[in-house]
Order: sequence, then C-alpha cells, then structure tokens
Amino acid sequence: MALLFERVKIRNIELKNRLVVSPMCQYSSVDGFANDWHLVHLGSRAVGGAALVFTEATAVSPEGRISPDDMGIWKDEHIDFLKRISGFIKQHGSVPGIQLAHAGRKASHFSPWKGGKFLNPAEGAWQTLAPSAVPYKEGEPMPKEMTIVEIEQLIEDFRLSTERALQAGFEVFEVHAAHGYLINEFLSPLSNHREDEYGGSFENRIRLLIAIVKEMRTVIGNDRLLFVRISVTDWVSGGWNEGDSVQLAKILKELGVDVIDCSSGGNSHEQKIPVGPLYQVPFSEKIKKETGILTAAVGLITTAEESEEILSENKADLVVMARELLREPYFPLHAAKTLGAEVEWPVQYERAKLK
Repeated sequence: MALLFERVKIRNIELKNRLVVSPMCQYSSVDGFANDWHLVHLGSRAVGGAALVFTEATAVSPEGRISPDDMGIWKDEHIDFLKRISGFIKQHGSVPGIQLAHAGRKASHFSPWKGGKFLNPAEGAWQTLAPSAVPYKEGEPMPKEMTIVEIEQLIEDFRLSTERALQAGFEVFEVHAAHGYLINEFLSPLSNHREDEYGGSFENRIRLLIAIVKEMRTVIGNDRLLFVRISVTDWVSGGWNEGDSVQLAKILKELGVDVIDCSSGGNSHEQKIPVGPLYQVPFSEKIKKETGILTAAVGLITTAEESEEILSENKADLVVMARELLREPYFPLHAAKTLGAEVEWPVQYERAKLK
C-alpha cells in the first residue's frame, strides 16, 4: 500500500490518506460571508478524495482581512454557511479544517485580480495593525503599532473565532503564523521592533502566538486537531530562521500543537527565495527530525511520485497541496491509480473509475 494512501489517526481524528488541501485565498466573499463559490470549491476537493480540506485564511476581525473580499468568522452570522460547507466535506469522507488569520500590515489591499495594491481612503482603506510601525515595503501606508489592549483584543478575537468555527463543525484548526501576516510579524525581528514584553527576545516575540495557541487548545478540547503554519525562514539575513523555527516547534509541541505546517517567506520585500519543485520540503524534514512533532510539507509539490517520496523518506507526515489541487480537484483519485492504491470513489462517479 502506498504511504500516501495509508490512514493516519491523530488524537481522535482519522484521515483517510495523507493529502491535504492547503488554505487558498479565493477573494470571493462579501462582508466576510462564505457563499456558493466556497461550497463548490471546497466541496469538490472533498469529492476529489483529499483527506483534509482547509478553508482559506479566515479573518478573525474585519481589519484582519487581506482584502475586502476575504472570508471571515468575526461574527455569529458567519457560522451558518460555514456549517453547510463543513457538513458537505464530512458527508464525502473528508475532514473539514479552518485556518484562522489576521493579515496585520499586509491588510487593506485590493484582491489580486483587482490590482493587488493597497487601498486608499476613498476606496475603503482601513488602518492596518502591526507589532511595530514598519511598513512591508516603501511607499505603503504606515501600520499602527498595536497597544497592549489591542493585543489582548486580538487574542480574544482568535478565541471567539475558534468558538464559532467549532459551532460551524470544523475538526481541524490552523493558526496562520506565516507569510508576513500579523503573527509572523511578531515572530520576526525584521518587523518586530517592540521594547515591551512582546518584542526583543525570542521568548517575547513568540509570546503572542503562544497565548493564541493556549486559548485555541482550551476551546477545542483534546479531541480535535491544532495545526500552526509558520514561515520556517524569512529568507533574509538577520530575520527569523530555521533554528528559531525548531526552537518554536519544540515549545508548540509541549503546548499541544499536533502539526507544524512548514512554509516560508512573505515577511520581507528583500527576501530571495530559490523557488523550485519541493523547495520547502527540507524545512518539514528538519523540524520533524529535530523535534519529533508531526509536520506537513507544502510548496510546489505536483505529482503522486513526489508526494510518496516525501513520506517514504520520512520528510513529513502530511503532504499539503495548493496550485495542483486548483488545477485538478480530483488529483487524489488519479494519484491512487498512479501509485497502485485502491481507494473508494464517490458512488456518483464510480462508472468513471480508472481501471
């Protein structure tokens, strides 16, 4: 049996294989609400055979959106449609996951196909927040350095959003602490110049993430899964690096985090990333081997053979795909055929099953 299609049980959640649908922004919401696009987009990946299907980065507050078109979970009214989505995912044998996020200084931008530039006041811009008043790049609006009261409110926003996500039927919860968004901004000395208990030392810079993780684990209990996505390195000298990530992973493991989702970059305009197939897999391998925590590999993984190799060489426990699953929602079904694994197809599609 191919490792990619072996079942894996983490706590009380069983995944039917090791393939995960990465959180992928759709920029298709109004006032944070999920809609039919999200139901079809996420539902088709469940029908396609992925074991775990994550929503896109879902904002814990209105100002935490990357764009006005982002999905959110900052109010109770968001719950109903999300519950419909999670129910459909479960109905088709997959596990529903949600990624909770705050965009920090990278908020208040147009969606990519609307230009991706920062909004101006006449276009509905809002004040962005950050650990320090340092813009992502020259020419962008200055973010506001968060006060202690605002930090405490942010932690509460994550707690309340987790409660709503639980009501909406999600079983896996991921903290977005990567890609230059707010939590990543606190972690990195490139963006965190604070001189209080949330800045300076490594212990201070991770304080916000630790507080959020503790709150979320308390809300979801011991049966459901908690992931943290991190940028393992900033790809900039003097920034957050692999050693920091290993140290952080050890701490998160002790706090009950189940999986480190290993991405990279996004926090500095000066980053130099050697992008290529499997370019981030060494990060998941390093963290897995040096800490013992389960890891997920992501980043230009596009074939069944690559996925199987990652698992067989013990470089990760889960394979997370983004663009390949946009191109081919049914990739898991085809990958099973490639690797000689027998998997169930949706009964509605069995007449087309590959022999």
